[in-house]
Amino acid sequence: MSRDYANRKPKPVAKAAKNTRASKRKDARTMPIIPWLLAIVLVSGFGYFLWTINGSSATGSSTTNKADKPMTKPAAAKKDPNELPPKPQEEWTYLEELENKQVEVDVPNSGVVSSGLYQMQCGSFRQESQANEMKARIAFMGMEALVKRSEGANGIWYRVVLGPFESKRDGERGRHKMQKGGINTCQIWLWQ
Repeated sequence: MSRDYANRKPKPVAKAAKNTRASKRKDARTMPIIPWLLAIVLVSGFGYFLWTINGSSATGSSTTNKADKPMTKPAAAKKDPNELPPKPQEEWTYLEELENKQVEVDVPNSGVVSSGLYQMQCGSFRQESQANEMKARIAFMGMEALVKRSEGANGIWYRVVLGPFESKRDGERGRHKMQKGGINTCQIWLWQ
């Protein structure tokens, strides 16, 4: 069921119909006149208002005040154009206050003496086989880890530890390498 739109004859349009496209276009052309007239009236009214305000302040008052008169500057004595003005006085007092200020820093004495070495712990397991699996994963990333056995109140734990690192920055580099390899549980502490 195909239609031939190219050779189709247009239907005759009745001239008496009021709701045709042509009449709607004609109404649409006359419709914007009202908003345009309203805009022109508002703009001209605002302009007149500004003109009356300006005119009333300049010529509307018959009394003269001292504030309305222009100020005249006293004639200054002629000075040498090469002469510099006097140096201004300093108004700031914080310079003297800071020179005499002493800063006191309270360092808590935790009793831990830092040797400057850091360690990174990447896991703590109940079974030694799990700790050795993580040690092997770390070895495939190119780093050497140790499995340390520790006994505490909670029983026996096997910790996977890397280090010692000379600085915390070196430890952070190792931790970023572990994160790239998929191990996100590493923490850096002082070597004890």
